[in-house]
Amino acid sequence: MTALRPEGVRGGDPPAGRHRAGPPADAGAYVEQAEQQAFEAAVGRLADPLSDPLPGQEQVREEERPEAYAPYAGPYAEAYRPAAPGPGSAPEPFSRSAPVSAPALDDETMALRQAHLPADETMALRRVEAARPAPREEPPTPGPAPGPAPEAGVPRPGGRAARRRAQRASRESPMVVASRVLGELFITLGVVMLLFVSYQLWWTNVIADRQAGDEAKKLEQRWGEKGDEENRDPGAFSAGEGFAIMHIPKLDVKVPVAEGVDEDGVLDRGMVGHYGDDPLKTAMPWDEKGNFAVAGHRNTHGEPFRYINKLDPGDPIVVETKDTYYVYEMANRLDSTLPSNVSVIDPVPEGSGFTGPGRYITLTTCTPEFTSKYRMIVWGKLAEERPRSEGKPDALVR
Repeated sequence: MTALRPEGVRGGDPPAGRHRAGPPADAGAYVEQAEQQAFEAAVGRLADPLSDPLPGQEQVREEERPEAYAPYAGPYAEAYRPAAPGPGSAPEPFSRSAPVSAPALDDETMALRQAHLPADETMALRRVEAARPAPREEPPTPGPAPGPAPEAGVPRPGGRAARRRAQRASRESPMVVASRVLGELFITLGVVMLLFVSYQLWWTNVIADRQAGDEAKKLEQRWGEKGDEENRDPGAFSAGEGFAIMHIPKLDVKVPVAEGVDEDGVLDRGMVGHYGDDPLKTAMPWDEKGNFAVAGHRNTHGEPFRYINKLDPGDPIVVETKDTYYVYEMANRLDSTLPSNVSVIDPVPEGSGFTGPGRYITLTTCTPEFTSKYRMIVWGKLAEERPRSEGKPDALVR
């Protein structure tokens, strides 16, 4: 619709090559021209999708340029203004004081007019548009790296086949199961052995010391009762029955002496056993001649003979009975011999250094420590026989 207006016409300028020095010949022509402008303005308000403004271009509205489009604006305003009516003539249709303004043009009309701007003005608008900063775009968020395309016939991850493979892989092989079971077995055996060693080295001593202490108290109580029988021959005591108390002052040992060398009934109960059964039958302390031989543990179960290797010649060994104290002095020691060497408890012990019959004492125990491979022997000779009525011997009052 803008083709109705020739190119190069701005506001109220006359067409090129046409100049009017005065107003129109009559008022009717001027009115017709004004109506034609109003019609063009009305047609320019029609919406045309082809005339939408370019993004970012600033539109200049009609009201912002009132002088450029006013009917009487521009250098030809006086030429188009009608002359004053004379006497008797009709009044002017338009007066100077109330000029008729052209209707305001909307955005679509302005966009169409900008399309006919000269090339230099269009390029200026484009340069302004290019100079404007483009809206800042956020960098795209990196997603997971695309994996290789699945091959034909290969199940996708997470499928039933994949879960089955994962389940089979989680199952342990027989070797792994066997090694785990073996490791747990070794750990269990180690714990059991540790408990057994603790029992042997510590708990057996606790129990044996308690049993030996109880037996010593029973003996002392029995000796204090009236009507107790006198000292008897070895055959008169039953196996495991206590009849004396041995003191080793240097080792701080006080242990009851019972008949027999049975481990369960005598030695493991923390007591010292007397060799009183054939073929290893030995004398009693109150016999006129003979060898009073006893045995005891060196380790575990009370270990009364643990440190007899520290005895020196002359150290006292006291055997207390119901009415007498028998004091022996350590004479000699055999550090190691075979268990089968029973000659060490003979009436005149072999290797003791004694040359004739006498009243002797023999202590036997296992060696080395914590084994029973060999035997250690300690010999002593009677030095004093003191009745209980005379009090304790000097070896016990120091």
